[in-house]
Parts: sequence; C-alpha cells; structure tokens
Amino acid sequence: MTRFKHLFGKHLFGKRLSAIVLLAAFGLVANPAWAQTATTTFQVQITIQSSCTIDDPAPTDVDFGSQPSSATNVDAIGQLNVNCTPGTDYVIALDDGQNSGGGGVGARAMANGADLVTYQLYSDAGRTTIWGETLGTDTVAGTGTGAVQAYPVYGRVPSASAPAASYLDVVTATISF
Repeated sequence: MTRFKHLFGKHLFGKRLSAIVLLAAFGLVANPAWAQTATTTFQVQITIQSSCTIDDPAPTDVDFGSQPSSATNVDAIGQLNVNCTPGTDYVIALDDGQNSGGGGVGARAMANGADLVTYQLYSDAGRTTIWGETLGTDTVAGTGTGAVQAYPVYGRVPSASAPAASYLDVVTATISF
C-alpha cells in the first residue's frame, strides 16, 4: 500500500485525473470524422377543402329610399360579397322573399301588413335578367379567387302606387359550391 501511494501519490494522481478529464472533454467537443451516412425521405402534406362564404363582409341592402306614390321604375342597388377557395365553382341563388305568396321570384313584394309593393331583383345593370333560385336557369355562377368578389344586386320597383307606409321584404341568398 505504501508503495502504491509512493507510485501514485496524491499529487501525481490528481494531475492524472485532471488530464483524463481534460482529454475526455476535448473528445466530446471535437467533431469525429463520420465515415458513413444514411438518408430517408418523408412527406409534408395538407388537404385543402373548398369553402365559400356569402356573408363576410355583410351584404348591402337594396334600399329604394323614400319615394312619392307616383314614382315608377324606381331603381336601387345592393351587393353580395362572396369569398371562395381559389378554383372553386359556385352558384348564387336568391329566393322569392317572405311576401311572394308562393308565386316564386316573379311575385316578389315588400309588405306593410296586407299592403304590398311589388319589386324585382336582377343580376344585370340593364335589369333584364331576373335573379332567382333555379340552378342553371336564373342564378349567378362564378369561380373563387380566394379574395372577396362583389356581386351587385339590381332592384326595381315598377310602381310605388301604394298607401303611404314603410314596406319591407327579406330575401335569402344561398351559395352552392
């Protein structure tokens, strides 16, 4: 044991331990020369579903304003805003409103109680193409761009000859895609 202490004294043993620790530290930090490699591949994916909105931003009402009862062919314009996934085909339909009495889009009317004021909605500025709800017949078709697309809704009251009052109808716009 004495001989062991003499050969590996405290002083010498401490220096060797320090050297070993130092060499180990360099071994961990140093970059070994890699002799071989292996590779693999993997996929990165997403599935985009078609979507459309017709209410953001909110539509602009077709407001005929205040008119004398003698007014004819009173025109107004509202707007629908559609936002669909790019490349998505869609169709916009307008129903006949709440006051058509089952007569379809040809019988649209604003009501105040039992009193009615007839009107019509069109998809063109010339007010020749009625905008209805029969797909492929009187609806408006488009293709999404990923941005909001504005669609004017052209309205006309052929005659304001009705009792003095405020008249209202609610039309539902539906987008199919």
